Amino acid sequence: MADTTQSPRKYTAPALEKGLDILELLSTQESGLSQAEIARALNRSVSEIFRMLVVLEARGYVNQNLDNDRYVLTTLLFELAHRMPLVRRLTALAGPLMRTLAHEINQSVHLAILSDDAILVIGQVDSPGNNVMSVRLGAKIELWRASSGRVILAYLPEDELTEFVERAPLPEGMDLDRLRAELAQIRKAGSEVMDSFVVRGIVNISAPVIDHSGRAIAAMTIPHLERLNEPISFSDCRNRLLEATRTLTRSLGGGALVTAPDQVS
Repeated sequence: MADTTQSPRKYTAPALEKGLDILELLSTQESGLSQAEIARALNRSVSEIFRMLVVLEARGYVNQNLDNDRYVLTTLLFELAHRMPLVRRLTALAGPLMRTLAHEINQSVHLAILSDDAILVIGQVDSPGNNVMSVRLGAKIELWRASSGRVILAYLPEDELTEFVERAPLPEGMDLDRLRAELAQIRKAGSEVMDSFVVRGIVNISAPVIDHSGRAIAAMTIPHLERLNEPISFSDCRNRLLEATRTLTRSLGGGALVTAPDQVS
């Protein structure tokens, strides 16, 4: 929703802002909101909201549930995001690789990119097994709470890394010198193996997807779920992930990463 704490802008478009406010509000509501609830939440009149909703529904961005009169977002915004050339190309090339990888290692796999100051999951394949640990497609995750984010940042120029740190302050207990050292280790290893920041017992294995300029434009991650009597070792999972990201990197015109997959006990 609109940030009223910012300094006055040179140009405004009130009608557009009302429509965007509605979309942003509904994006946080799993079961939707009624017209009156939207008006109250945005401190707008019901008539204002009604006009916006009529247009948004006609354009396919929202849909009204006739059983309870609540408005929910459709998938149109998600579809629009996937029309972006980078996302479309990444997901088209990564999809078959991720499906093969998930089947081979019996683990879920997801692909993420930087989006503003967060990580956006643009590809997701579940494990074929009965027990699944996965990240929701379209999820937006705090930058410092995702191995994907750290792996992508490890390949950014220093000035861009500094900008990210200024916009998204480091978590408590982390300083810039320590972060630089950890990112340097990620570059050296060609991947990161790290306990999940949000789920106990899950170990993230994340590796970069590199473009022709040497930048990491995405990261592929396995949220590794340890199963009893699992025939595929943790080391095999990491090595096969690195093979998949190298293949995707080459498909995008990037050079193959020079780091060989080390054995991880």
